[in-house]
Amino acid sequence: MQFRSASQTRQELETSLKECRRRPHSNINKGKLIFSPEVFNTVGSETNVVISRFSILDNTGNIHIGPWCMIGARARIYTHDHCHQGKKPLLSIQERHGVFWQDKYIGKDVWIHENAIVLYQASILPDGFVLGAGSVLTKNPGAYEIWGGVPARKIADRKDLSSIEIKACFEKPAFSLKDYLHLDELKDTRL
Repeated sequence: MQFRSASQTRQELETSLKECRRRPHSNINKGKLIFSPEVFNTVGSETNVVISRFSILDNTGNIHIGPWCMIGARARIYTHDHCHQGKKPLLSIQERHGVFWQDKYIGKDVWIHENAIVLYQASILPDGFVLGAGSVLTKNPGAYEIWGGVPARKIADRKDLSSIEIKACFEKPAFSLKDYLHLDELKDTRL
């Protein structure tokens, strides 16, 4: 079976970034988006990353993105936060003092699944880190760890697999409605 490359072309990446990159507090700081040079050095591909155009990259602070990263649809990565303390109106505190901001480092081979949120407090997402769908990351994880939940916590470590073990993962039978419903064929019943 022949597969089309999953990574984006430069044009696809640029189009995504035009839609997902935000600077909500550009009056305070205008961060830069910094790609590791390795992102553009893969033979046979223009890039080796995927950033959904439906994600949000808050570029109040700088964001570094390493090679082989995937950022899913509706994932949000924040580099700023607000002061939530005191009894004075929070908006008046923001108008007087601004917001907190810091840079964010995303290493190589990091996968931020759909609807996941990376809050301001998590500043380093190391190599191999995976954040599960719908999770909310509030602190720095370890390399090659898998985190999930609200708030996110470590649920597993990524293990190194041999070629045979990877192939076996793809050979496991998938759930089939045809088998489950004991049908000879599936009929499309569109409304």
